[in-house]
Amino acid sequence: MNFTRWSARLPGTQRRAAARTDHTVAPDRPADGAGSVPSARAEQLTQQAPYLPAVDELPAREVLDRVPALVALVHGHDHRVAYINDSYVTAFGLRPLGEPTRESLPELAELGLLPLLDQVLRSGKPRTLKSRKAPDGRSYTFTCTPVTEADHAGVLVFATDVTDHAEAAERLRASERRQRETAVTLQRSLLPQELEQPDDLRIAATYHPGGTEAAVGGDWYDVITLGGGRTALVIGDVMGRGVRAAAVMGQLRTAVRAYARLDLPPHEVLQLLDGLAAEIDANQIATCVYAIHDPNEGRLVYASAGHLPILVRDETGAVQRADEPTGPPLGTGGWMHASGSVPLGPGSTAVLYTDGLVERRDADLDEGIEALEAALSGATGTPQVVCDRLVRSAGVTADHDDDVAVLVLQHPARTGPDSELFRNAALELLGGVEAAPRARAFASGVLTSWRFPADLHDLGVLAASELVANSLQHGTPPMRLRLRRTDRRLIIEVTDGDDHLPRRRRAEAGDESGRGIAIVATIASNWGSRRTPGGGKAVWCEFVLPKGAP
Repeated sequence: MNFTRWSARLPGTQRRAAARTDHTVAPDRPADGAGSVPSARAEQLTQQAPYLPAVDELPAREVLDRVPALVALVHGHDHRVAYINDSYVTAFGLRPLGEPTRESLPELAELGLLPLLDQVLRSGKPRTLKSRKAPDGRSYTFTCTPVTEADHAGVLVFATDVTDHAEAAERLRASERRQRETAVTLQRSLLPQELEQPDDLRIAATYHPGGTEAAVGGDWYDVITLGGGRTALVIGDVMGRGVRAAAVMGQLRTAVRAYARLDLPPHEVLQLLDGLAAEIDANQIATCVYAIHDPNEGRLVYASAGHLPILVRDETGAVQRADEPTGPPLGTGGWMHASGSVPLGPGSTAVLYTDGLVERRDADLDEGIEALEAALSGATGTPQVVCDRLVRSAGVTADHDDDVAVLVLQHPARTGPDSELFRNAALELLGGVEAAPRARAFASGVLTSWRFPADLHDLGVLAASELVANSLQHGTPPMRLRLRRTDRRLIIEVTDGDDHLPRRRRAEAGDESGRGIAIVATIASNWGSRRTPGGGKAVWCEFVLPKGAP
């Protein structure tokens, strides 16, 4: 077989041929004139350069036999083997020539190289197959180049050993997988292991980590019962990827739970978080929305720091987007956040989510939110069912390129016997000291009609009396007593126009006051106080109902 024709196509041959042409000596110029050359130098220039063999004149067979790469030459549509070099024989053993590649070189068939040989023959263009692991355990990159010899068309197979590079890449991928697993484990451990389930709401959440290597971000959510029947809901997204984002997320979530215990309005919670985020890492930006549900008001009061709008579906299927007001992300500083509200009556469903659910590289963000609204309008069932349907409708799969967190809450519309377990009663406290006995009589009558056991009835009347007495002594009008029962607890709340919050203190033997809050804290399961919007305060306590209570 003559290899001289196609050997000229090996890399570098054309450059060396061009170099020889460039060094050809030009004809001598006339000796006279400014361009003349001294005789001594002329003799040197006219001397013939020493002969150097060109690539075209080298024996191709000898060159290829010495190449450390694997080389094979095949001809025809059945790819009959015409040549294999010594490196190929060393790697895979001696192979018979003249046989089809499928039979003579089965290792190439196992690597899926035969379709590539067909492509090279048809197109006449070289093709490359990168980093394939061969049966000998080593990795090779195969380059297939078309070769034409007289009327015979063939393919030159050139395989470079890239085992070291492949192993290094695999070590890098393994390291990235371990880092991602660490970030996922950290993030999942920082998310609530079990969501709190308030009396008046049904809640479900889901979290899907990004599918790319080490692409876990800082998406998070939480549900916090505030007492007195109120519930805080929060969802956020720390920009960035990996363990650092998950760690910052954990610090913010812990801070939110601490600030929530202060029972502050949503915008004040975000104001505190904004300062904390700047202290944690000034370069780490986070978005967040914090909302509070009060069953007595039938609304969701919220504040947003650069986060996506809450979506609320009412009992008719109409979806409302709560997108105002919205401030900048946490950590930017210098912004006064504000609270807004959206109706959340019985039969309504609200969805809080992160941008991974609606943001796509090839589509506008508003289009993603509109698609989510359409999916929510037709989503029915339990919160977990709604959660799963929204995730599926958004096309979130295991290899999704961004984290996704979704929090779904429903305010169920209760009818029949279930509605009997949720009752409200309120009394405006008018007048002076005579309001106290009226409040006691009102509380006694309501608790009797709710058929509570005698011991719980007496404790409820005592707590209502003490809270009303405290409000009459230290508060200002307007004053109101509210009793509320759920399927799990009895809640007693007194509101007035003074914003000074009471505190529990130890009363001395000679003190005539200071025992009311201490008594309430002793007999009740839980108690607390908060400032109300527009001024004033609310002081509440609650009793856990015994199992089997009517």
